[in-house]
Amino acid sequence: MDYTERLENVTVLGAAGKMGSGILLLTALEMADLSLKPENKNRQFVLNAVDVSQQALSGVMRFLKAQAVKAAEKKTVALRKVYEDRADLIENQDIIDQYVFDVMNIVRPTVKLEVAYDSTLVFEAIKEDPEVKVKVLSQVDKNNKKSPWYFTNTSSIPIHELDEKVGLGGRIIGFHFYNPPAVQRLVELIRAKNTLAEIVEFAQQYAKNLKKTIVPANDFAGFIGNGHFMRDGLHGISEALRLSETMPFVEAVYMINKVSQDFLVRPMGIFQLIDYVGVDVCQYIMSVMNPYLPDEDLHSDVLDRYISLGVLGGQFADGSQKDGFLKYEKGRPAGIYDPEKKAYVPFSQIQANCDEKLGPLPQGAPAWKTIVGSPDKDDVFQKYFKELNGMKTLGAELAGRYGKRSKQIGLKLVADKVANSEEDVNNVLLTGFYHAYGPINNYFES
Repeated sequence: MDYTERLENVTVLGAAGKMGSGILLLTALEMADLSLKPENKNRQFVLNAVDVSQQALSGVMRFLKAQAVKAAEKKTVALRKVYEDRADLIENQDIIDQYVFDVMNIVRPTVKLEVAYDSTLVFEAIKEDPEVKVKVLSQVDKNNKKSPWYFTNTSSIPIHELDEKVGLGGRIIGFHFYNPPAVQRLVELIRAKNTLAEIVEFAQQYAKNLKKTIVPANDFAGFIGNGHFMRDGLHGISEALRLSETMPFVEAVYMINKVSQDFLVRPMGIFQLIDYVGVDVCQYIMSVMNPYLPDEDLHSDVLDRYISLGVLGGQFADGSQKDGFLKYEKGRPAGIYDPEKKAYVPFSQIQANCDEKLGPLPQGAPAWKTIVGSPDKDDVFQKYFKELNGMKTLGAELAGRYGKRSKQIGLKLVADKVANSEEDVNNVLLTGFYHAYGPINNYFES
C-alpha cells in the first residue's frame, strides 16, 4: 500500500479537541490535495472526524471550513492550475469556493467509533489517559480487518506500552504535534522498539508534505518536550515557594514569572505557560510520567491546591486564555491568584515593589520579539548573559539559577537517552516552545 492508498480512508479520534481539530484540518487539506491530482480522479477519499459530542463536531466543521477558505486564498494561483480543466471556474472566488467544497466533501463528522473499522490510518488525539487510549484502540483494532496504522498524539505515554497492551505488533508510532498543530512546525516522532520501518517512512513523508519539522525522540515517558517542560515548571514553582518564605506568595509568583520571561528572554513566563497548557493538564501529565521515573517525583502540591480551588487555566473554545495562576485581561496577564484570599491581586498592587526587589535588567537587554529571529542573536546573548551573570541583583541571581537548572534538565535528557543529541533538545525548545535559544548553551554553567 503506497502513500496515497494509505490516505484514502482515515479516521481522527478526538477530532473536535484542541489537538484533534488541528490534525483533522492538516489531514483534510493533504487528502484534498491528493484527490485533485489527475491520477487520483477515480479514488474516493474519506476522512472520518470522530468525537463524543455532536455539538463539538458541528463547531469543528465550522472551524474546518473557515481554515479551508484561508488555505485556498493563500494558494489561489496554484489552485487555478489544478482546476485548469474546469471552464466554469473563472473568478478567484469560484476557485476558492470549489476547493473549500472539495475539502469539506472528504470529511465525515460522527460520534460513532465504528467508522474507524474501515480505515487504514487512524490518528489518535483523545484524552491523555493510558487506560482510555488502550480501550479505544483495542476496540478499533479488534474490529478492523485492514491492519490499520496508528499515529498517536500522546505527549507523555510510552509508545511501546500502547503497542503491547493493544497488541498492535508495531503498527503504531508517536507523532506528537505541538499546539496548535496547524501553526506549530514541530512534530516529535517517537518510534517504539517494534514500530514498523514502513510506518516511519510514511510518517516522514506525511510530515514533509505538511511542511513540519521532525525531531526524533526516544520512547521514554514525556519524551523531550514534556520531559523538559514539566521539570522546568516544577523548578519555577519551587523557586516561588522558596521566595514565599520571605514575601507573599503572589509576589513570589510574579517575580519568578517575570524572571523566566524577561530576564531569560522567553516568549512567556513559566506560570503563564502553565496556564496556557492548563494547570490540571500539567499535573495530569506529571502523574502519567511519574510511574516511569523511579528516581524522581514529578508532583506539585501547589498545583494540587490550585486545582482543588477550581483554578485551572487552559483556553476557551475560541482560543482565548482562561484565568489560572495569572488573571488575563485582553489576553495579557493582569493579576496573580492568591490561594489564601481566593481572589486575584492586580499587578498594580505589587508590580512596583516586586520590580524594585528584582532590580533592573542589563542596559540594552533584548526583547524576545525582536531577538527571536535575529541572525546575530548568539552574539547578543553572549554579551547579555555575561553582563547578567555578573550582576548581584535578586533578578540576576534567580535568572542564573533558572538558566542553570534548565540546562541541567536538557543535559539529563541526553544522558538518559530520551534525546539523541543536545541539538535535538534545543530544537524542541526552539521550535515547539518558540524559545530564542536552546537550554543547552554556554550562557550558563551546568
